[in-house]
Amino acid sequence: MMEWMLAEIQEKEEVLQKIRTTGYLDLVNEAGMRLAQIIKQGNKVLLAGNGGSAADAQHFAGEIVGRFLMERNAIPALSLCVDPSVMTCIGNDYGYEEVFARQVQGLGKEGDAFIGISTSGNSENIIRAITEARKKNMFVVGFLGKDGGKIKDLCDVALVVPSNSTPRIQEIHTFTVHLLCEMIEKEAFKK
Repeated sequence: MMEWMLAEIQEKEEVLQKIRTTGYLDLVNEAGMRLAQIIKQGNKVLLAGNGGSAADAQHFAGEIVGRFLMERNAIPALSLCVDPSVMTCIGNDYGYEEVFARQVQGLGKEGDAFIGISTSGNSENIIRAITEARKKNMFVVGFLGKDGGKIKDLCDVALVVPSNSTPRIQEIHTFTVHLLCEMIEKEAFKK
């Protein structure tokens, strides 16, 4: 077991090295600065994902509605994954592919941001939510993995973790959530 754990650590170190050298952090910076600007203008952030990516969406929303590191006013953010009545109503009436798009249609407005999280980059319900966000002229960020999939080219900023390992992609997504939360706090609430 020790050998296996050391191999897992080595794999994560290799992914971290790739994000240092591939321009990933430049894109994180771009997304963070834009999100801070959106928040300063009084707009909100909507987030969505499936499975572990739904947990990442909830985590991100919780950190910025509550607080990350700084005492400050709440930031308007909402994970679209958290209301089972809404999700099952939309899923039943329109299909699972529409569970996020319908919410973006109802809750999003021009100037807001939508963050879609998909380790494969191919989640149909995220693609449809991005389509709705685009109709509303929202800023779109993708948290993606592998080659970015179909979603990569639909985003204003595509944060593609250079790995084919879902656990490594999710670990970097969590790290990216923390980077963005701190950037947003520092930029949106700077005096």
